[in-house]
Amino acid sequence: MLERVKTFKAIAVAGLIGTLLLSGCGSESTNGEAGSSDKEKGESINIGVTQIVEHPSLDAALEGFKKALEDSGIEASYDVQIAQGDQNNNQSIANNFAGDGVDLIFANSTPSALSALNATKDIPIVFTSVTDPVGAQLVKSLDSPEGNITGTTDTHPDAIPSVVKFIDEQFKAGTVGVIYNSGEQNSEVQIEKVKESLSGTDMKLAEATVSNSSEVKQAAESLVGKADAIYIITDNTVVSALESVIQVSNDNDIPLFVGELDSVKRGGFAAYGFDYEDIGYEAGEMAAKILKEGKKPSELPVQYPQNLKLVINKKAAEEMGIDLKDEWNELAEFVE
Repeated sequence: MLERVKTFKAIAVAGLIGTLLLSGCGSESTNGEAGSSDKEKGESINIGVTQIVEHPSLDAALEGFKKALEDSGIEASYDVQIAQGDQNNNQSIANNFAGDGVDLIFANSTPSALSALNATKDIPIVFTSVTDPVGAQLVKSLDSPEGNITGTTDTHPDAIPSVVKFIDEQFKAGTVGVIYNSGEQNSEVQIEKVKESLSGTDMKLAEATVSNSSEVKQAAESLVGKADAIYIITDNTVVSALESVIQVSNDNDIPLFVGELDSVKRGGFAAYGFDYEDIGYEAGEMAAKILKEGKKPSELPVQYPQNLKLVINKKAAEEMGIDLKDEWNELAEFVE
């Protein structure tokens, strides 16, 4: 298995040389056992991976995707490119994959999937880490995606309501603070879901928005004195700078709820979530059906995560001055 990981910054520096390397190295790995229906036996499987930023959840999804293809008997070469949160880079990456004629594009995040779909209507696209595929206009419906794209979402219908209910019942918070990038469609959808979930409680929402990761710490500090708890949804900009929010929460004894389990391991207090490696793996299984069985993306419905669980970080609880309740033993899994 061949993997080449690039940031788009590196590509910009390399310029034409990088482009030549892409075309020259893309077919080095194959076992000839798997391929899409129009591939000749023995030709390589080239997969373009586009990802908006690097953070543990997205990285875990990519690892799950590759594991699924490996388990299916497909040996592929991966061209992994990271847009560093820049939309211009994001679109250029997708255009390059379309120009190179890769066999499949794995789009890891909503912005990555949108750019890929904008770049090609012919190459199969499988996405994951996308919160609202229909709202983002990636697919017509979850059951009938149509076109050349399908994948897995990173939202479970019960995740946000469950977090809000837990904060309300267990912490009696008056105000919940949220930080998000209002330019991420993925985040706007989740914030609306948070508002809907709060509507049945006495809790209020305090919002802080950012446009890039360098603004996250200041946004977290703006919630001190306003928010009784902070809830970080699966916003790529904020999650990529989560440590600054954790520090503010630790310093001010504010419970920090997060949108996925990798952020619990990084120091968030708790989340109702699932493993991103699992949704990446499920996306990989869909890709295998396209590459190995000749399925069309339109024949594969978009999938939700299969499992949802509450996970609490004991060390984070101590850092944030939270006393663990015995009754939580029945509700949650714990990490140290």
